[in-house]
Order: sequence, then structure tokens, then C-alpha cells
Amino acid sequence: MRRLLLLLLLPFVIPVFAQDSLYQKKEFTYSPGQVLPYRILFPEGYDRTRAYPLLLFLHGAGERGTDNERQLIHGGKLFSSAGNRSRYPAIVVLPQCPRDEWWAALKPDTTRRPLGLAFDYTTPARWPLQAVAALLQQLVREEGVDARRIYVSGLSMGGMGTFELVSRYPTVFAAALPICGGGDTLYRNRQLRRVPFWIFHGDADRVVDVRYSRAMEHHLRSLGAPVRYTEYPGVGHNSWDPAFAEPDYLDWMFGQRRSRKARF
Repeated sequence: MRRLLLLLLLPFVIPVFAQDSLYQKKEFTYSPGQVLPYRILFPEGYDRTRAYPLLLFLHGAGERGTDNERQLIHGGKLFSSAGNRSRYPAIVVLPQCPRDEWWAALKPDTTRRPLGLAFDYTTPARWPLQAVAALLQQLVREEGVDARRIYVSGLSMGGMGTFELVSRYPTVFAAALPICGGGDTLYRNRQLRRVPFWIFHGDADRVVDVRYSRAMEHHLRSLGAPVRYTEYPGVGHNSWDPAFAEPDYLDWMFGQRRSRKARF
């Protein structure tokens, strides 16, 4: 029976291990007692003297699971193929944020009102997200990062983290691709009008109401931000599967470039 169970699980386990081996495990000390584990993938033939795009994948405003498994089997797997690694040489970062009580306490709004989460971007950022920003700054200083081509994409709570990071650091990211995320309004941050967004959501999502993403799209358009919005009919909270499978997901992302280097 155990042997049969192992055989059934092998198609799912082997790809995760294969991707695991590509990503180096590292830790970033944000402050005493606050350590941010993360995984990082460098391009083949990595040369620090060159400038590479940097892609940040978030889940749970980082990752509230273990060993970044959700990023590895979703966004991270985009770079497990030799074809994509060759065509899109980039530094790929997967933060694994520790469980934070405030983040863990956020639940979908049971009244199903759009923008119902207490997600106030005017308050100070929680330390895991602050640590992600500090990690990015360190990578820009120490690695071969093209500071005009830093991208962020997050799914579920990481979609909300994507909105928050770009709202707090609008002069850093060349593009943002939140997936099945949402949150409160962006407080009419006029600097966001220069940030390209591509938002994804499934209209059958019962974990994060699709109306969050619809409202965010509407709000960003009111700011004049360049926005693409893709809504999948009949798709639930696994809308990252069709999003990451979009033929021009990577082409659109890597086609975006800031006119100036990132400013934190």
C-alpha cells in the first residue's frame, strides 16, 4: 500500500525536488531575532558584472508555508525549464516570510463587501514586508541587478502583498502582476500611474472575493495607471494556474522597463 501511494505521489514530488535543487537557500537578517529565509535562483552562467532583471514572487506576503513550496510549484516552476531560463535570464527571489499574527488574522470578508479587509497601506508596514524590501535593496547593491527592471508577482495573500509593496515603493517596480489578491484602496497614490499592472482573478474564487481585484483595477485606472485585467470564468482560488500559463505572461513582464533606476 505504501509503495502504491509513493508511486501515485511521484509525479508531484519529483518536479518540486527538481525545482528545489535550482534555488539556493539563504537567510536575510533584518534585525536581531527577525530572520527572513528565502530562495534565490541565478541565471545560468551568472556574471555579476552584467545587469539582470529581478523577479520577486510572493505568497502570503512572502510565504507562510514551509520551504516556499507554493512558489516552487507555481511561479517558481516557470524557471525550472531550460527553455525559460535561457530565454529569460533573470534573478528570481522567493521570500519565505515567517507566520505573522496580523497577516494570519486576515480572513476573507464574510459579508462579501468589496474592499472589506482591514488592509491600510497608510500604517507602517509589518516587519516581514519591510524585510522583503530591505532584501531587495541589498540584492540591488550586491548582485548584478538591472535596477530598471525589478518585477513583483504574488498569489493569494501574496497578491495583496504585491499591491502593498508597489503602493509603498512606487519608484522601485517596473511592473506588478497580482494574482487572486486584493485589499483596500491604494489611497490615490499618484505615483502609481506610471506602474504597469496586470491583475488576474477567477470569478468563482471563494477565498478572496473577485470584487477585490475588480475594485483595484477600477481604482488604478482612475489614477491613470496602465492596467491589464484578466478574469477567468468558472475558476476559483487556483487562478494562478491559468495566470502563470498565459502565453505572454513573461514576455509582457520582461518587456516593461522603468525610465530611471529603482529608488527605495
